Amino acid sequence: MNAGAKSADAEILWFLHADSQLPECADELIRDALATSGRCWGFFEVRLSGSRLMLRIVERMMSWRSRLSGIASGDQGLFVTRDWFDQIDGFPRIALMEDIGISRKLKNLGRPVCVSQKLVTSSRRWEKNGMLRTILLMWKLRLLYWLGVHPDRLVHMYYGRGD
Repeated sequence: MNAGAKSADAEILWFLHADSQLPECADELIRDALATSGRCWGFFEVRLSGSRLMLRIVERMMSWRSRLSGIASGDQGLFVTRDWFDQIDGFPRIALMEDIGISRKLKNLGRPVCVSQKLVTSSRRWEKNGMLRTILLMWKLRLLYWLGVHPDRLVHMYYGRGD
């Protein structure tokens, strides 16, 4: 992601998972959100692609958590001005939790803006591994990261579950 940002020639950088679907006019939504809020980074509310009711609850909790904490995940399509990205030296160079790491660095400079139009992201992992199991795994990984466990160790927990 840092290499992509380095080669990009844009004032706003947007980092998006490959399995995400964009809302209509997403680029305009980002520019408008940054301009009207006066903020320099943000994310989208998320909609998980599956149809199960529990996915609606999970996606609402994800958006609520990010709005409250100011920490967003890659599923939410992080965007940032080039100036702020350069100021924090980009993404941390770690194997997992880089989205949480960059959010934390950006939050130290200012709160994010949340675009209310939803970015649709794959619910494959949730459906394949089970809702409760995936929720517990995600919270465990976040907790361990916050407690200082090196991301290389967390990679084995995350990918060892199957994908």
